[in-house]
Amino acid sequence: MTEEEIRTAYLEELSRVAPDIDPETVGDDDHIQDDLELDSMDVLNLVTALHERTGVDIPEKDYPQIATVALAVGYLKAKIK
Repeated sequence: MTEEEIRTAYLEELSRVAPDIDPETVGDDDHIQDDLELDSMDVLNLVTALHERTGVDIPEKDYPQIATVALAVGYLKAKIK
């Protein structure tokens, strides 16, 4: 997957988990909990959705690595085989 494909996948899954979030307004550095106000269950659902979409296992210790679009793109790009 390219970085743009990963970004698109992340934003699509984010908008499925939190339908009130408009992916067009999400900045690369917007934090999913601090700025977008996802709760812990939403974060878990996002992690699950990203795993299903990309095949990447995201352990709990790595959740901070997917807390923003920019971080997630770098993290997932390094993990996708």
